[in-house]
Amino acid sequence: MQDTADGGERGPVSQLRRRLGRADLRAVPETRRALRELLRHWGRPGQSETAELLTSELVTNALVHTDQDAYLTATVGPDCLRVEVRDFVAGRPQPRRPDPGDATHGRGLALVQSLADAWGVRPHATGKAVWFELGAEMA
Repeated sequence: MQDTADGGERGPVSQLRRRLGRADLRAVPETRRALRELLRHWGRPGQSETAELLTSELVTNALVHTDQDAYLTATVGPDCLRVEVRDFVAGRPQPRRPDPGDATHGRGLALVQSLADAWGVRPHATGKAVWFELGAEMA
């Protein structure tokens, strides 16, 4: 996995980029740790925990529902955090109603939908990017 950090011109911007190997679920806790480090100075502790949870959900979905690598980009800007997970599988994921008998599956996008300030799916030529933002309401 590869991490990079970038700066920006509009004020302090930090960025995390990671390649997520195919179906390697070890990437989930590793990505949470890297995101936690990125957010250490963000100044929004409650939202940092939410960001870790939602990032875990997007990363897990990409690793479980695709058979190719995926890429994570997390950008902390002056106004908000934006996390995007890009994969190479066509099709728009939809939040689904979780099965009450299954406490561990089917809740990822529903959590993103309910906890993120904004979220969506952006198609691209070879797949899609699922993203969310936190802190956008303060922008």
